[in-house]
Amino acid sequence: MPIGPRPFTSARPGRIGATPGPHAQIIEAVKPIAAQRGLDLQIIEFSGYVVPNEALLPGEIEANSFQNQPFLDNQKADRGYRITGVGLTVNFPLGIYSKRHRSFDAVPNGGIVAIQNDLTNGGRSLLLLQDKGVIKMAPGKGFKPTVADIVENPRRLRFIEVDAAQTPRALDDMDAAAVNTNYATPAGLKPSDAVRKEEPKGPYVNMLAVREADRDKPWVKALMESYRMPGTKAFVETTFGGTVLTTW
Repeated sequence: MPIGPRPFTSARPGRIGATPGPHAQIIEAVKPIAAQRGLDLQIIEFSGYVVPNEALLPGEIEANSFQNQPFLDNQKADRGYRITGVGLTVNFPLGIYSKRHRSFDAVPNGGIVAIQNDLTNGGRSLLLLQDKGVIKMAPGKGFKPTVADIVENPRRLRFIEVDAAQTPRALDDMDAAAVNTNYATPAGLKPSDAVRKEEPKGPYVNMLAVREADRDKPWVKALMESYRMPGTKAFVETTFGGTVLTTW
């Protein structure tokens, strides 16, 4: 549903789009810090990964907090978005979870694994499994390999692509599923229980993003400074207990 236009000034960014769970919770913690800089923030939650950029471009929101650089690069290539990252925020190491098996080694030959149906996150999940020696991808695919690029799959695993927000539910029907932490946490999944987990490094650090036309406006700098304050860092470390990692 369209949010509708709302005027704002350079000192009042207003609406920040975020996915439910940690991203929205962190922005909630940033609100009183930002208020000291004259920024009155309103959080707009989006359940999927596509709409926050669609809402940002026409000005339905002023910024968003949910994506990493490979995802934004893919969105810009596919959709022509004039959106840019203005600062790194937090990292959510990706996990492979299972309700049926206590380890990924217990997933049987021919087992079914759910991955995200968007190119960036699905590719990220496949790269995780490659890093763990489960599959091998064709060379030269960068951060966006697909199931069609698998060249070695000795356990004959079957990969089913579903919307990222639905991956926790897929655990009821499949042997395992790759779940982004911002969807795992609200679903009661603990990253420490993941049967395969991404190393806390690499290009998948999240960021705040704005329209390219806004990147140099004073409120953008104030918003980024508010996010990267010690109070926000303490909130993340206390609230998420290491499942969400700060970058400052």
